[in-house]
Amino acid sequence: MNRWFLKRTAQVFVTVLGAIGISFALLRLMPGGPVSYLRAQMISQPGTSSISQVNDQIETYTNINPSDPLYVQFLDYLTAVLNGDFGQSIWYQKPVVDILAEALPWTIFLSIVSLAISFSLAIVLGATMAYFEGTRFDFTSSSLSILLSSIPFYVVAIALLAVLGYDLGWFPTGGRVSDAVEPGLNTAFIRSIVYHAVMPLAALIVAGFGGTALSMRGNSIRILGEDYLRVARLRGLPEKLIVLRYVGRNALLPLYTGLMMSIASIFGGSIILETIFTYPGMGWYMNRAFQTRDYPLLMGSFLLTTTMVILGIYVADLTYGKIDPRVERGDHRESY
Repeated sequence: MNRWFLKRTAQVFVTVLGAIGISFALLRLMPGGPVSYLRAQMISQPGTSSISQVNDQIETYTNINPSDPLYVQFLDYLTAVLNGDFGQSIWYQKPVVDILAEALPWTIFLSIVSLAISFSLAIVLGATMAYFEGTRFDFTSSSLSILLSSIPFYVVAIALLAVLGYDLGWFPTGGRVSDAVEPGLNTAFIRSIVYHAVMPLAALIVAGFGGTALSMRGNSIRILGEDYLRVARLRGLPEKLIVLRYVGRNALLPLYTGLMMSIASIFGGSIILETIFTYPGMGWYMNRAFQTRDYPLLMGSFLLTTTMVILGIYVADLTYGKIDPRVERGDHRESY
């Protein structure tokens, strides 16, 4: 177990280093890339009198001094990133890490809450569809799940914004919280947060639970035909116990890794979602960085998103054996 843990940890570390290397290559080696753009911008600014001044400013923004040898630039960049220094934002004139630290909790809030609700709905609906297989309820629910899983979340987001936000005016069309509310652990502030998050959460939930419900249905139907369920019924075990302990638990196992990866994948989708709802989370800042050519902020967001994806898969890999003991015994070699 210790060797396996060290091996997985080493793989994660190497993968993160690879992401940092890609980020450095995008910054430094891409023709006409961020460093070249920054140099051109700073040379054109009044008061910039020498190349050394330009290089010093570029190093402030990107942690890269273009006058150093390439390997020194990479080592400096790697050291800064591992120490949590992503440079300074050109547009906001603030450290990138401060911007991301302020925006990340809001994106995490949307991700965790939407996944918890959609996953719970999908489990209940999928298990119920399997239990009533072949009935009108199963046909209707399966058709609805297929329809919702085929609609991109941003289409749902635009429809909700147009109808509930602009036409009916039931929910705010932008922002994370009302400016009139005093920040803090008070009822008004929490209510305002939930009120502003209703439409983004609804878009993620409506477009996200259909596919998981179909997977849960398929897993449950497969398990309902297993011999050990017949044995459990012959033993006289209550149907509720059979459904929860035998069917539900075993049908959930293949979905766990997908759940952990979904947590990470939402960070990528947050760019579109938060832009549609003008919700200043990490995705919204990534879009702003792209529009304003704020490369330090863009690269910092890229690194943070990539790291979240890697850590999500890593946590799923570490914890799957605790959920499914067969993995630790070696009965199954993969958690997928």
